[in-house]
Formats: sequence, C-alpha cells, structure tokens
Amino acid sequence: MIFRRVLIANRGEIAARVIRTCRRLGIETVLAASEADLDSVPARLADRVVCLGPPPSAKSYLDARAVVAVAVASHADAIHPGYGFLSENALLARLCADARVIFIGPTIEQLAAVGDKLQARQHAIAAGLPVVPGGAIESAAHAAQLAQRIGWPLLVKAVGGGGGKGMKQVHEPSKLAETIDMAMAEAAAAFGDGRVYVERFVASGRHVEVQLLGDGTNVIHLGDRDCSIQRRYQKLIEEAPAPDLTDALRAEMQRCAVAFGKHLRYRGAGTVEFLVDTAHREFYFLEMNARIQVEHPVTEAITGIDLVAEQIAVAEGRPLRIRQQDVRFRGHAIECRINAEDPAHGFRPSPGTLSSARFPAGNGIRVDTHVEAGAHVPPYYDSLLAKIIAHDTSRERCVDRLQRALANCHITGVDTNLSMHQNILAASEFRRGAVDTAYFAHVVSA
Repeated sequence: MIFRRVLIANRGEIAARVIRTCRRLGIETVLAASEADLDSVPARLADRVVCLGPPPSAKSYLDARAVVAVAVASHADAIHPGYGFLSENALLARLCADARVIFIGPTIEQLAAVGDKLQARQHAIAAGLPVVPGGAIESAAHAAQLAQRIGWPLLVKAVGGGGGKGMKQVHEPSKLAETIDMAMAEAAAAFGDGRVYVERFVASGRHVEVQLLGDGTNVIHLGDRDCSIQRRYQKLIEEAPAPDLTDALRAEMQRCAVAFGKHLRYRGAGTVEFLVDTAHREFYFLEMNARIQVEHPVTEAITGIDLVAEQIAVAEGRPLRIRQQDVRFRGHAIECRINAEDPAHGFRPSPGTLSSARFPAGNGIRVDTHVEAGAHVPPYYDSLLAKIIAHDTSRERCVDRLQRALANCHITGVDTNLSMHQNILAASEFRRGAVDTAYFAHVVSA
C-alpha cells in the first residue's frame, strides 16, 4: 500500500527529520507529542499534532498502547518510531499488527531475535559470525567459572539493554558479585529485565558498524561507520567510512553483516555492530540495532541515499529499490552530537531555555536539529540538541570543514559540549584516525 498518513511516535531531531522526508514524499504527518513538546519545532512542522500524555516518557513516548490508540484515532496508515523509546519494541509492533497499522521497521520476530542480546549472539553464531567469548550466567559463582575460561577483565551486559545501561566492567574476581548485582539492578530499572551475561572485555577495541537495508528477501549494505568516541558507551562522534581499516577487514565485516541480515531475512533499516580488536586485527559481533541510527546522516552523506525514504518504501511492501552494485561511496563524513550538558561538572544535563542558537551552513554541511532561539530544553529526555555533519572528498578535508562549522555554531542559555568536540577534532590522535573506545576516558582523565 502507499502511505497517505504516518504517525511519528518520537520527538526531537529525529521527529523533524522524518517529517521532512514524509513531506518530500507527499505523505501527511501526525506527531504524537508529550505535553512538554506541543510547541516544539517538530510540532510546528507536522501537519497535525496529538497530545500523547504528560512529559514523563513512561506516561507518553514509552506507552505503546497510547501510541497505537493515537494512530488509530488519527487514521494513520503507519507508525514511524524513530530511534530510542519504542523503536525496537516488539510489543508496539504486535499492537500495530492487531490494529492494522503498519510498523515502519522489522517484523515482530526480528525485533524479538535481536532485542534479546543472548538470542542475537546465537543468531550470529548460526550465521557464521565471530562473537566475543562469553555467555549467559546463572550466578556470580557461574560467572567466575566462565571468567576462568575466557579470561579477565570482563564486561557484564544487560540481555535486553542498550545505550550503555546495565553494562559494567569488572577487572578482578573480588568485585564480580557486586558488579553483577549493580548491572542487574540497573537493567531491571531501565528495561524491566534484570538478566545479564558476561563477555571478555577487549581493552583496545574500536566500535565499527555496518548499515543494512533489507526487504525480507534481499539484504544489502551501505558501508560502515566508526563510532569509537564514546562516553560511558554513549556515542559522541561518528564517521563514515571507518578509518584505518584494511580492505580485507572492511570487506569481511560487510560480508558478515549481510550474512546476518540474510539469516534473519531482515526487513527495513538496521545496523550490525562489531568490536574490532585493534591489537589482533580481529572483529566480533556485538549486537544489531533494528531501527534507524542517530548517526545515519554520515551514511546518507557518502551514499546519497535517504534511509528514511527507504524504510518507508520497504514498509509499504515494495522490494529494495537499490542493488548492492548500485551503491557508490563518495568521500568522507563526520557527525558531532551537540548535547545540552556541562562537561566541566561531570557532563550533568543542562535543561533550560535557549537565548540564542546559531548553526553553521554551507556546502558540505548538514545540521539536524529541533531547537531554535527561545526553545525550551526539558529535563525529561535525552539532551541531544543537534547533529552537525560535514562531508568532503577526504577525511582530512572533512575534519577541517567540521572544525570550521563548529566554530560557527553558537548556543547560549544552556551549557553544551561544543568545546569538547572542538578539542577532540584538533587532537593529533583523532586526526590520525587512531582512536579506540577508551580514547575519550583517557582524554577526560588526562
């Protein structure tokens, strides 16, 4: 079917980004917004706005039944969940199916398969992908036995988790039981699922991911991205393609990602994430994100492909419109996430009202944002204000272009991490493309 009206069950820059693609495609948009977002930029962009509930996420953006009820009442053909919130929630997909509303994303079975990290590991093994040594645990004693086999240090991870929640490093046996208890408590609070598992912790690793598109029969990749600059497992800077990889390693990761997608008969946009062990030039499957990623603009920049438009096309029942041999990679792209937070005080959130907001513009610069001067940054949600993306013919030129763009970005009224990004881009290690997931912690502690 061809969608006439789409409900956007999200907020912030991703809501604005999806609205713009829908408008270009001639699709009406209904924004399901909390009371805190009724006067936001996305609310003004949408054709219609419906109040989803009060500001707390649990009573609005995380209420699957309320989201579907709004979609039905507004006669929407489909729901686009964006990222975060309910974007990978199998219950939302099931409720959509029951209400005969199309969920713009993978199938219920695929969401369940990759949403449970232990199931995802098993699917990866079945598809022939290498996985980090580790596995499920039944108790701290069991985890200690497993550690003897796979080696220290360990990483305790939430089975149903993401975004770094329920993820803890442990470097010595005496701390294992305590760390497992903390991870379980955090996972239960964040995801309603306290199960955890352990993996060997790779101290010198890079986070490299491969973008997939599938239609349930065919699966292709749109290249890779490096997301190694992270704070507490939250990505800060992403780039495409991933720098400093051999052609052979890059090709094998892309092949494995497509093999995983074909194993699942994947439908929609998704990202297979890998941990690259830089010391041994090996890589391991980490997880799959069954949704659009925050960092998708860097892939769009080097391929010229609108990922949201392709998500919609697949959800409408159309086969992939792009063949693997048609994908062309042009230049290099880097994205910085500008957050409302105070780096000088432990990166604490900085809600408030923007007294000014000026973003860069020009050739090779893209800004995805949902804020402007006078906008209120509420305390209830993620602190992302904008994504600044630069694209150029080479990585060196791209870094230079992004540095100039950040110098022309001015936000007042709240604290931001803008200067932190400028410092990272100026660092010699980053300029060489030689950073791993431990880089940011080293910079902060230096």
